[in-house]
Amino acid sequence: MKQETAQDRWERRTQRPLLALAVAFALAYAVPIVDSSVSHTLTVACTVVEWVVWGAFAGDYLVRLGLARDRREFVRGHWMDLCAVVLPMLQPLRLLRLVSTLMLVGRRARMASQIRLTTYVVGAVVGLLMFGSLAVLSVERAAPHGNIRTLGDAVWWSFTTMTTVGYGDHAPTTGLGRVLAVGLMLSGIALLGVVTANIAAWFISRFEKDDVEERRQTAAIEALTEEVRALRAQVADLSRTAHPVPGPTEPSRPA
Repeated sequence: MKQETAQDRWERRTQRPLLALAVAFALAYAVPIVDSSVSHTLTVACTVVEWVVWGAFAGDYLVRLGLARDRREFVRGHWMDLCAVVLPMLQPLRLLRLVSTLMLVGRRARMASQIRLTTYVVGAVVGLLMFGSLAVLSVERAAPHGNIRTLGDAVWWSFTTMTTVGYGDHAPTTGLGRVLAVGLMLSGIALLGVVTANIAAWFISRFEKDDVEERRQTAAIEALTEEVRALRAQVADLSRTAHPVPGPTEPSRPA
């Protein structure tokens, strides 16, 4: 049995707290966008929450880096985490904090053994749909020629974009909005591929399990047949021993 390292213990213990912080980040990011009339104080508080959550994930990365046995190998294997940590420091934009936090949450959730692939895919779809809608709404709502003005329009646009349907009734008009559209398209294609591969793997595993079960039953039947043959042979031997067949009688000689 593989011995649990300090890094494994840290990841196991911090999994749920970091996911709770991710939920707090989602709320803090959504409130000022959904309700544009919120007070300045609440907007500042939400911004502080976003930075605190990003800082928590960045601190988690640094702790895992310190606990890693081979730090160079850790950085090489977790380069996306490093990019997500450094990204918001280059330019303090809310969208960069959103992208970096989503990357950190996704990478951190992938390392959790208790989260299965299906759960992860469903969570990724819901998260991308929600954050994609909020992000495009925050970018396009104030655009002069934009046609995504409400949360409903944004959700509909995100859904059609992720599924690569693209009705065209709503479309981003700004450069940043189009960048978001490209990201959602690529994410939708990737998630569709993951779902397809997962379903195919399930069917293959099911067929292999049925094949193994069929071979096991065939082997059991063959073994039972051999036992029946052996029992028949033993019964025949016992029958011959209990009732021997008399041999030919010799003719009597005259006195």
